[in-house]
Amino acid sequence: MAELDGKVAIVTGAGRNIGRAIALALAEGGAAVVVNARANRKEAEAVVREIERAGGRALAYLADVTDGAAVAAMVAAGSARFGRIDILINNAAVRDEKSIERMTIADWRAVMAVILEGAFHCVKATLPALKQSGAGTIVNIGGLSVHTGSKHRAHVIAAKAGLIGLTRALAHDLAVDRITVNCVSPGLIERPRDPALPAPAHHQINRTLTGKYGTAGDVAAVVRFLAGPAARYLTGQTIHANGGAYLSC
Repeated sequence: MAELDGKVAIVTGAGRNIGRAIALALAEGGAAVVVNARANRKEAEAVVREIERAGGRALAYLADVTDGAAVAAMVAAGSARFGRIDILINNAAVRDEKSIERMTIADWRAVMAVILEGAFHCVKATLPALKQSGAGTIVNIGGLSVHTGSKHRAHVIAAKAGLIGLTRALAHDLAVDRITVNCVSPGLIERPRDPALPAPAHHQINRTLTGKYGTAGDVAAVVRFLAGPAARYLTGQTIHANGGAYLSC
């Protein structure tokens, strides 16, 4: 028996990188997983195949988290397929870099809509099922630059900082329903990048204490722990997974 057997998770932005690793880790722990992507069905279905080849259960579902109706339909589909929802991972994000001089209000709102409003839509849609779970879990995915600052990320940092506030507020609101709410803050994580483009600004100025960058699996391991029975006494917390980069700033 794995620690998440019988549980069902929704992971937003799960077609690649950290979201993909989280979906795989939760499935390895025994959970059935709704693998969300905004538009890339091929990526989402590839993650589902990985899970199924390992003996797990998964459903690929395309939904834009900025669209409340689409999110509600995704939650309904997950509930219909697997019978329940116990775990919500708000991972979907936009990580555009643009100076404040060049940033438009449309740029600002586009990032807020995915990161912060998307989390709101997902929480609202899953809440009835999470309450019925008896051991519901919400994990929001933050970021190192929220805590250190960084160039050209005012919109992303503001949105991710909002997730931390949302985490703390929901921990208060939902404790009575035995729902834990935490934030995992990754930093300096290796992922595929266009070699023609410069590294993100915070990657250029920050260093880890461990002497190496982390992997998406390092972040996913923390999320899996928070979703499991051993973490039921943790709520309202921001947990850093960055090889000590926050301490070395």
